[in-house]
Amino acid sequence: MKLLRESVHIDHCPDKPKKWLELLIILLLIIDLAGNGLALAGQAGGLSDSNLIVAQKSAKKKEPAPKLPEKYKKWLEQEVVYIITPTEREIFLKLKTDRERDLFIEAFWKHRDPIPETEENEFKIEHYKRIEYANKYFGREAAKPGWMTDRGRMYIILGPPNDIQHIDGKSEIYNCEIWFYQGKQEMGLPPGFNLLFYQEKGTGEMRLYSPTSDGPQALLTSYWGDPADYTTAYSNLREVDPNLANISLSLIPGEENVSMGRPSLSSDLLLRQIEQTPQKMVADRYARKFFEYKDIIDVDYSVNYIDSDSLVRVLKDPSGLYFIHYDIEPSRLSVNQYDNQYATNFKVNGLLSTIDGKMVYQFEKTFPVKLTSAQFKERQNLPLAIYDVVPCVPGEYKLSVLVKNEASKEFTSLEQTIRIPEKVQIEMTTPILAYRVSPSESTEGKIKAFLLGSQQLYLQASRVFTSRDQLVVALQIFGLTPELKNKASLRYQFFKESQPFKEETYPVSELGMLPDLIKVFSLADFSPAHYFLNITLLIDGQEKLTVKDEFDLTYLETLPRPWVLSRVLPPASDPYYGWILGNQLYNLGRLAEARTVLEPAMAKAPGNQDLAMELARVYVGLKDYEKAAKILDSFVSAEQGVRYETYFVAAQAFFNIGQYEKALNILDKAVAQHGTDIQLLDLIGDCYLKLGKKEEALAVWQKSLEINPEQPEVKKKIQAVR
Repeated sequence: MKLLRESVHIDHCPDKPKKWLELLIILLLIIDLAGNGLALAGQAGGLSDSNLIVAQKSAKKKEPAPKLPEKYKKWLEQEVVYIITPTEREIFLKLKTDRERDLFIEAFWKHRDPIPETEENEFKIEHYKRIEYANKYFGREAAKPGWMTDRGRMYIILGPPNDIQHIDGKSEIYNCEIWFYQGKQEMGLPPGFNLLFYQEKGTGEMRLYSPTSDGPQALLTSYWGDPADYTTAYSNLREVDPNLANISLSLIPGEENVSMGRPSLSSDLLLRQIEQTPQKMVADRYARKFFEYKDIIDVDYSVNYIDSDSLVRVLKDPSGLYFIHYDIEPSRLSVNQYDNQYATNFKVNGLLSTIDGKMVYQFEKTFPVKLTSAQFKERQNLPLAIYDVVPCVPGEYKLSVLVKNEASKEFTSLEQTIRIPEKVQIEMTTPILAYRVSPSESTEGKIKAFLLGSQQLYLQASRVFTSRDQLVVALQIFGLTPELKNKASLRYQFFKESQPFKEETYPVSELGMLPDLIKVFSLADFSPAHYFLNITLLIDGQEKLTVKDEFDLTYLETLPRPWVLSRVLPPASDPYYGWILGNQLYNLGRLAEARTVLEPAMAKAPGNQDLAMELARVYVGLKDYEKAAKILDSFVSAEQGVRYETYFVAAQAFFNIGQYEKALNILDKAVAQHGTDIQLLDLIGDCYLKLGKKEEALAVWQKSLEINPEQPEVKKKIQAVR
């Protein structure tokens, strides 16, 4: 099953230039085309248009790229040279192994497959047919393979023309071919256009003709006039072949602004557009995702990236805890069918890290999907949204979320930088723009994504609305005293494109109970356009804070709204959050803060091993080994169900208070239940040494070095004992 989205592209055409301006544009275009020819040549050799200048500037400094095996070099520089995007090329050249390259090539073709449900890739089959044809028919007059010729390149990009007219045997004109194409609008091209190839000087391969850089004079075998005199050349050519003369000025039939002797600017823009078309026909974001996740996700998933929309907001719970709320909307939903049931499972892996890449918190969740036939029929044409929420301590972070569909082995992701502020005097959150708000079912203080107080917000990451929708604007304000609240108001300023459109101001006291404020606007008087929204907090009429967002209003009367996968989480007072926040603070090295969070949580749930282990890690970090040993003693005494980390931290604690036999006993249990590990072996050796058993210590350390020889500290211990 696929959930598809359609987009509308609107091209804006400038007014016709005046004669002097048009001549100037022609000159500039000729110069630009010459540069573009260099860029295209660079691209064929492995450089994109956008990277050419940079590459030229840094040519002296740039190290040569690693040599590709021949088959991959052929694939890159011959087979897909005209259709691969600069991003895809860049990523492919970064790959280190043949396995990675094979997987990338598989993904490359998958993202061009017009009918993924079939076994055959129709695009790939057609592409190689075109290469074969070009090599067979277009390399005869040239000293190079057919795919490298101008005709070969156009044929590979556009496919066979609707009609070919041959002009040969005329003494006044060099041999020519006119290719006519119709119906390439899906590629962003005119509904009908010509390509003209000519045999320059009467020998060699057929060259692609340009109205501005070649001109009609290039087609004449005997032209002795001014090379810049297009008018005379056009007149001479018209006497021999009127149709060819017209095409020499414009490749687009019926172009209105073409007059005698004045070549078409649009024609040369068309040629450039054709060259770029294959790169615009594919969304190449998958290539970067492939590179980012190739070492993280299973091979089965690596080639199946799908796009998604996403949105992230930070809200503050009345308890004072901050929660990251996110919405991720995969572009496609695939399910397995079992009898009358449709099912899949979304596995969500999240990582919160500091800006410099230090891991702060990892999480894993599952969102199962089970639909009856009726539910499937109802939802199959609707988008899907996964709403989720994650608690977090103040700081600046990068949030990375990986979503895997276990039925189809597809994956998508979101990455966003977020900032959670330390305590400030007055704080206003980034607004949430929703299409609907409704009272939530009784949650009794529980946490749910995009739940603001008792109001559930329904939103789409794209933030697209219709004139029939209501625009729900929700945010939070903190730090307003009762006195300031009476003096405070919110000013809502709407800008249509960049122009002021609408402005309304409301007292804060009319918008809800602090900190949660919601204002609903009718969009009936909004016309389709892109809008900016500025929300400013005013105190006694003076601007205090401003937050911003933007949205689009579509011309469509209705939009398909997503069905939502979400879950209700415990209230903020639950010790579960103490463990999460304590873990984050520990990873940030803020041990004293972690202790203040974890101790009350542990008091609420004394039998929770995760909490106990996390608190013990903090105690060890603070060198309070007695408390660490005490808190974990009862857990490591259990016969089963003890985590590896619990054994190790407990052994560390008992070792540091001098109970070496106790530590050794704990480590023996860890090895028995979880297997050999260099951390365990190193600490076992330390215990043996403290107990005066040098030979045993040496034997254990030697075993550790067999597993990982790169352990300088262990080598120092061995040297010291010997």
